[in-house]
Amino acid sequence: MGQKVNPIAFRLAVNKDWRSKWYASGKDYTDKLHEDLSVRAYLRNKLQNAGLAKVVIERAWNSVRVTLHTSRPGLIIGRQGKEIEIMTKDITDICKGAQVKLDILEIRKPELDAQLVAEQVAVQLERRISFRRAMKRAIQTAMEFGAEGIRLRVAGRLGGADIARSESYREGKVPLQTLRVPLEYGFAEARTLYGIIGVKCWVNKKEEDPKLAQQGRGDRGDRGDRGDRGDRGDRGDRNNNRRPGPPRN
Repeated sequence: MGQKVNPIAFRLAVNKDWRSKWYASGKDYTDKLHEDLSVRAYLRNKLQNAGLAKVVIERAWNSVRVTLHTSRPGLIIGRQGKEIEIMTKDITDICKGAQVKLDILEIRKPELDAQLVAEQVAVQLERRISFRRAMKRAIQTAMEFGAEGIRLRVAGRLGGADIARSESYREGKVPLQTLRVPLEYGFAEARTLYGIIGVKCWVNKKEEDPKLAQQGRGDRGDRGDRGDRGDRGDRGDRNNNRRPGPPRN
């Protein structure tokens, strides 16, 4: 039976980075870990409809920097930055008075972000749209925006069936074992009347830097000019140089 591994954890220190960047030991580590989990849960609940794809938390001494990757930064900032002030105050309380700074990074192409694609499919499932239609529409949109490949998988009581099952669709190239491929992974849950339906999404973005692709394939080196092979001379008539075969009957 195949063993499943998280694609992001599988690529850490290769072409993915950690989403929590700090160091602690002993009880301090436990406290900061639970603070991180609380901050992520708070942001996930507050920014459900803001297209929040990723949260990166960095710590240094008594300061915390939280970076939000979102497709709709206007909703997070709010009018005159009021929403930012409210979230900063709440996160400061969660982090026990640490100095908190919020940064917002806009995602230019949300159609190619795996987390946002999975959440979009989950929202459509909650609105009782056919799962096949939702998946095919998301795949078609991603390919139109320049994805190299995309794979979607939903599992649960699809269409209200009594027995849970899983279905998946794929288009293009999605090599899960090739580490140099810039693969994005996202997971979301659709809370329907029949139960929870899980949505997984893998998106293969095109390699932007051709040097990385060349590095991954292995540098075969410059073979240089092989030079003139020179005159090979008169090789003669090949028919005359043939060895005689056995006599024919």
